[in-house]
Formats: sequence, structure tokens, C-alpha cells
Amino acid sequence: MTERPSPSRKAAGRPDSDQPPLPPARFAYDRTTWKEIAHLLANLPVSVLGFVYVVTVLFTGAWLTVTVIGFPLLAAGLMGARQLGKLERARARALLGVRVDEPSPLPLRGGSRNGFFPQLWLALKDPVGWRTVLYDFIRLPWGILTFTITLTSLFVLWPVLPFIARGLANADRAMVRGLLSPSDELERRIAELESDRGVVVDTAAADLRRIERDLHDGAQARLVNLAMGLGLAKEKLLEDPDSAAAMVEEAHGEVKLALQELRDLARGIHPAVLTDRGLDAALSAVASRCTVPVKVSVDLLSRPAAAIEGIAYFTVSELLQNISKHSWAKSASVDVWRSDDRLLIQVWDDGRGGASLDGGTGMRGLADRLDAVDGLFVVESPQGGPTTVTAELPWRDRTPGQG
Repeated sequence: MTERPSPSRKAAGRPDSDQPPLPPARFAYDRTTWKEIAHLLANLPVSVLGFVYVVTVLFTGAWLTVTVIGFPLLAAGLMGARQLGKLERARARALLGVRVDEPSPLPLRGGSRNGFFPQLWLALKDPVGWRTVLYDFIRLPWGILTFTITLTSLFVLWPVLPFIARGLANADRAMVRGLLSPSDELERRIAELESDRGVVVDTAAADLRRIERDLHDGAQARLVNLAMGLGLAKEKLLEDPDSAAAMVEEAHGEVKLALQELRDLARGIHPAVLTDRGLDAALSAVASRCTVPVKVSVDLLSRPAAAIEGIAYFTVSELLQNISKHSWAKSASVDVWRSDDRLLIQVWDDGRGGASLDGGTGMRGLADRLDAVDGLFVVESPQGGPTTVTAELPWRDRTPGQG
């Protein structure tokens, strides 16, 4: 009887071609590890660039603060540091997978409304810029350390390099999140409110100057002439009654004109129809004076706070004036409605378009006024039209004392 070979011996006698295939050859490091190694090796040149920038620009600016150019140079250096921080966030996002939101830009606005020195002070106390300066300053020794350890481990300690790279990269991730993340929400709001306060003060001062000028050139001058005319009529009352009566009649006409000018001025400050009947009636009255047919739709179940209502009224009034003067439109519309805690305004016309915030038609002033109360102002006006202006205001309920 022939002995049957055992399975183990049969397997042992298989030729090499019957062996199961080996797994494919591959690198010991995965893609994430190689990205971390690349980031650590790039730390040295990047940290040298940042350190040289900080020392050269900011220290020079700080040393020159005793002169006129010191503070502007320091502010420019802080704004440049913001750009270095942007590059570092992009590098960390690409190689370390760190998702850090971009900080809000400084609320700097051109023109003479804010002035040079308020903008300079805003840039000098920018927390994002100063944190980026600190980041670039402490990165030089860290960049030298990580570059040396990573390069040495790549040739000597390569079996454990993935663990070393992960530990060093985690420290980099912590630095990016801690120093290059956006400012605290409170800091951002404080900066915005400080800028907006300047806009509000400047706007109020301009309005006061306008009212003073209108009173001086209009009603005040007319009342002075009225007083002089009544004085002359009083002198001639006994000598020439007919001339005195004509002067009194002329003075009566002057009184009517002065009263009309005062009414127009009061309407420009805050129209009575807005106080008495709200936005629907007030905007309808404004639309009736527009040279373009305007359809008004106000969908509000209640009235907002008086300040918000006033801003909405003057925003629409200014936009309708622009349509009358510049749009060459055949029709226009005004829509006002509430959405959650926002008051929305949309003004549309079928004119020639081309309106912009820098077009010299008061758009920039409207945008600044709405921004000062945490609102929004968006202009969509391609060449050839149509033009759509959307404004948003925060909704605040009307208190009982406001009517």
C-alpha cells in the first residue's frame, strides 16, 4: 500500500511559481508624513525670511519713532506682517492640513472722513499684526531645530522619523492655531465700532453744518429782510399809509416763503409724515416727487425703531434722487420688508446702469452710514442697466415713546 503524502509535505514540495504573490513594494512613509517632513524642512528658510523682516522693518520703525517717519513705518511693517501671516496660513493649510480662517481686514477707509492719524492708530494697535510679529520672531530657533532634527533623522533615524515628524508638526499646528488665527470676536467688533463711531460723528457734523448753512442762507436771511421791511412800514405808517400797506403785503409774502423754507428744512431733518404715518406713507410721498414713475411696496407688520426708520427713509430718498438725476430710467420700484431681525430695502430702476460706490453720486456716503449701524449696502449696476441697490438694516422694535 502506497503511503499518502501529508499536506504539509506536499505544500513543502511546491515549486516557487506556486507561492502566493508578495505585497507590492512601497515607501514606509505615507503622503501625510512626507508633507509634514516637507513642512519641517521648509521651516528654516521661511523662518529666516520672517525673522529678517521683523528685525529690519519693525525694529527700524520702532527705533525711528522719535522722528516723523517712525510710526508710519511701523504701521506699514505691521500691515506687511499680516501678509507674511497669510502665507504661513496657506503653507500650513497645504502641508499640515490646518484650517485657520483668515482674519478680518482692517476697517481702513480712504478719503478724509477718518483722517490719516485715526487710520495710523488703528494699524498700530492691530492685534493680528502683532501676533504675526511674535510668531515670526520666535520661529527662527524653532526653524533651525526642526530642520536639523528632520534632516538628521532622514538619514540616521529614518525608521522612527514618522513619529518624530508627527510630534514636531503638531507643535507647528499649535503655533499656527494660537498665533495666526483671527482676532477674538470682541477685538474685531471693537475695531469696527471705533471706526464706525468716527463715521457717525463726521456724518452728524456734516448734517449740522448743512442745517446751519440752510438756515443762514435761507430762512434767516428772509426773516432779517422781513424785520427790516416791517421797520420801514412802521416809519411810513402815518406819513404814507399806502406805501406802508404795500410793505406789509410784501412782508406777508416773505413770511409765507420763510415758513415754506422752514417746512422744507424740517422735512429734510425728519419729515412729519414719517413720524405720523410710517415708512409706507413717507416713501410714497418721496416717490411722488421723483421724475420717474416709482412703484412702492412696504410689507411691514410693525414699525421699526425711529432711528432705523429714519435711516431707511433717507436711504430711499437719496437713491430716488440719484434715479431722477442720473439714471435716465423709465420706471423704478422700491420694496421694503422684514426678514427675521433685518430690515431689507431694494431699489430698482431700468436706467443706463454704471452706478458704483465711487461714482460720485452719494453711494459711498450711504454705504458708510449703513455700515455705522451694522448694516449692509450692495450695488449691482452693470453698464446698460438695470440697477439694483440692496440695503440691510438691523431690526429694532419701536419703543412706546417713539410713537
